[in-house]
Amino acid sequence: MQIASDKLLAKVSALLDDEVEHDTKLAIVLLVEQKLGQESAWAPYVNWLPQLGEMDSAIFWSKSELDMIYKSSVYQETIEQKTQIDKDFLRIKPALEHLPHSLRSITFKDFVHSYALVKSRAWGSTKGASLIPFADFLNHDGISEAVLLNDEDKQVSEVIADRNYAPHEEVMIRYGKFSNATLLLDFGFTLPYNIHDQVRIQIDVPHHDVLREMKVDILQRHYLPTIEDDNGFKSSWDSFVIKIWFSCREVKSAGGKGKGLPQSLRAFARILSCTTHQDLSDLVMEAAQNDGRLARRPLRNSSREIKAHEVLSFHITQLIEEYNASIKLLGPANCPSTCKRVALRKKMAFDLLSGELRVLKSASAWLKNYCTTLLQQTAHGSVQE
Repeated sequence: MQIASDKLLAKVSALLDDEVEHDTKLAIVLLVEQKLGQESAWAPYVNWLPQLGEMDSAIFWSKSELDMIYKSSVYQETIEQKTQIDKDFLRIKPALEHLPHSLRSITFKDFVHSYALVKSRAWGSTKGASLIPFADFLNHDGISEAVLLNDEDKQVSEVIADRNYAPHEEVMIRYGKFSNATLLLDFGFTLPYNIHDQVRIQIDVPHHDVLREMKVDILQRHYLPTIEDDNGFKSSWDSFVIKIWFSCREVKSAGGKGKGLPQSLRAFARILSCTTHQDLSDLVMEAAQNDGRLARRPLRNSSREIKAHEVLSFHITQLIEEYNASIKLLGPANCPSTCKRVALRKKMAFDLLSGELRVLKSASAWLKNYCTTLLQQTAHGSVQE
């Protein structure tokens, strides 16, 4: 039913240290099956998997192609993933020498291909990660509710459709509620209008801030724990993810519903706007007296609250300008002189940057509305200074 990492040859598995993850082990299993060719019990499945030159995951992009998405956090995440793949191959290479002689001709390029297949096709399971032939040939639809279920006792996997399908109609499933960033990095495709798009932004305490050392220390000691995203990359105290929720929590413009920006980002801005040691001490004291979360409540001084959010607004406005410039540099994807592969990847870059720009514009509109509302309340004397 499944190709899982527990199918790895025992003598090879014994030589791998604890830092080798399930995806890497599964990539070795798949490599062995590929090298076996028609002798593999999984040959009908393996033979239909995409070849190396048919994959468009970001790790296969050239430097010039990656430069197209430099403004997105996916650029750095791709660099980090490529570095990790290099380390993984060096870590497993000695173990590969213990494969049967006919299977030892595994190159780094072979490993990258197999690793990318696993990242784009494996399912989470009780065995860590598994390939489930032929379920992974179903294409992705971000709004589909069709699900894949596994019954390991009966050794059966089945897809439960989310609606009635006509004969010969393609059945779609949802790989996950993934943004274009994740789809590009792990799967090698994007959607023109992805309802799950998000943008990761980084904002730091300015080096010229006289309270910088104290602010950074407070953030590192009292801030939220790091959070892993869909790709396993950890956020830090100066990194934030903004999402558009197509529900009651959607970031909207003036007059719209919604809770707006992440509270962690707004808390960061409130700390950033502090001008005295006492301001910072008061925020730490407030956190200790309440739920422990730092600067989660609006500042009592409405002028400082407005200033804090104007700092965010300025930063996001700058990002919007930079994203617009990056999209403009892409030029038309259907230029006659552009080869098919470059045109495809240029379109993917456009989908990624456009989606993240849409989130930034929505965040900017929310911030302007919030600041305007506070100014109006202050003018009517309804906010305590």
